Amino acid sequence: MLKGELRQTHFPYCLDRLEDGSYVLLNRSYKPIGFITGEWVNYEEHPIGMRLPGLTEELAAELDARGRANLDRIYFYNDGCVPTDGNENMQAYLARLAKLMALRIAD
Repeated sequence: MLKGELRQTHFPYCLDRLEDGSYVLLNRSYKPIGFITGEWVNYEEHPIGMRLPGLTEELAAELDARGRANLDRIYFYNDGCVPTDGNENMQAYLARLAKLMALRIAD
């Protein structure tokens, strides 16, 4: 089992687009949120992919910690703005997550 802050396994770190166009929400270890393992995880083997039709390049830039309009992988924080390193970082992170959580998942 991995050790560290709860943030590392249960806070969304990035959103990764799969080959089929669906997205997986990953933790700091690039595992699906809540997965506490050092083992390789094949995302396609789990019912975790979701389609987010409202996700645009403009929104990706707002969600990304560095403001990148990259739809393949969106980082909500990085080593320069770890949410648990202070109130300012946490508030910026939560603002990004609020925009993410407003998205609808397609049927």
